[in-house]
Amino acid sequence: MTTYEMVRTKAEAAHRAAGELAVTSTVIKNKALLAMADALEAGAAEILAANAKDMEAGRANNMKESMLDRLALSQVRIHAMAEGLRQVAQLEDPVGNVLDGRRLPNGLTVTKVRVPLGVIGIIYEARPNVTADAIGLCVKSGNAVILKGGSEALQSNIVIAGILTQAAEAAGIPAGAIQFVDSSDRQAVTDLIKMNGLVDVVIPRGGAGLIQAVVQNATVPVIETGIGVCHTYVDAGADYDMARAIAINAKVQRPAVCNAMETLLVHEDAAAEFLPQMLTEYFAAGVTIIGWGGKTQAFDKRIQAATEADWATEYGDLRLSVKIVSGLEEALAHIAKYGTKHSECIVTSDYNHARTFQQRVDAAAVYVNASTRFTDGFEFGFGAEIGISTQKLHARGPMALPELTSSKYLISGDGQIRG
Repeated sequence: MTTYEMVRTKAEAAHRAAGELAVTSTVIKNKALLAMADALEAGAAEILAANAKDMEAGRANNMKESMLDRLALSQVRIHAMAEGLRQVAQLEDPVGNVLDGRRLPNGLTVTKVRVPLGVIGIIYEARPNVTADAIGLCVKSGNAVILKGGSEALQSNIVIAGILTQAAEAAGIPAGAIQFVDSSDRQAVTDLIKMNGLVDVVIPRGGAGLIQAVVQNATVPVIETGIGVCHTYVDAGADYDMARAIAINAKVQRPAVCNAMETLLVHEDAAAEFLPQMLTEYFAAGVTIIGWGGKTQAFDKRIQAATEADWATEYGDLRLSVKIVSGLEEALAHIAKYGTKHSECIVTSDYNHARTFQQRVDAAAVYVNASTRFTDGFEFGFGAEIGISTQKLHARGPMALPELTSSKYLISGDGQIRG
């Protein structure tokens, strides 16, 4: 069987199951999610054995430590994956929710309700926990799913997807609703994103290369979960202790994730008081500082010279670009030029500057005096998410259960005809 034939077979099976899953009751979906959670924990030894193979291969291929961290599983992480499924079971089922309704003068009633998207293709890299998250969210939102993980996590993903599929189907989820493309052939991605008529939408999660390849080559509609070149701007007169706490958290707490800060912008009137201690904290945490021009580099000889490319780079590790700017307008211009419309922050004591920043920055999440690390479905109180959408259609920001649905109109009458 060719790669195309394999992917098409899975897409056809998912398409057949999607109609039945769309009308599967909340009770059965929740029962399945709880069974899947239990099965994950029961299968922990098998999952860890598979993950050890992926980790060994990753080290042999000189994978970055930040990527190895994303790839690694443990009893604690497997338990967290299981708990995530249990939390999804507790969330409100969006399917069938009434969004709007009215009775027309001619007696027709028009009701707008949420419905599943249908078949969702999810293409992702490195993180095997995404396999569990994606399956759980798609099951709860009534969508069939086709998963294509990265080759670096293939063994882990095969085992996780197999365990979850078996548990879900035993609990009443239609056979074929969960599909995993168990191939490392990149052609499978190309085939999946062109399955018009079988796949309703594709969601890529990963680095810039993967996302752009999908966006530029897909013929199936794409929801772009963009990369995170996120900024923090420290305004003059800000609470500098608070600013340092925010800036260290945004970069250091988990540098490989998309809501981590990649560029720190500092008002020139704040630099002398703010930067020396900030740099000391960064160097102590192992952060490599990349600075623009003599003004920034003058603060410490360890600061490396920045290039134009650095401003547009999602490092995903303990590297940080730092730039001293003349004020709010230059900070806004820099973010507009190099930002990826993900998450941006201002630390300020000036109410008008805060309002201006939030109104003028074009991003999914715009913060005042808080770390960009909060851009997350759980942190926002939405429950689990499939990713952070940086586009404006069909969803923006954390994509939780409601964002995995569309809508349709239900019209009822008693014989009306149009004259």
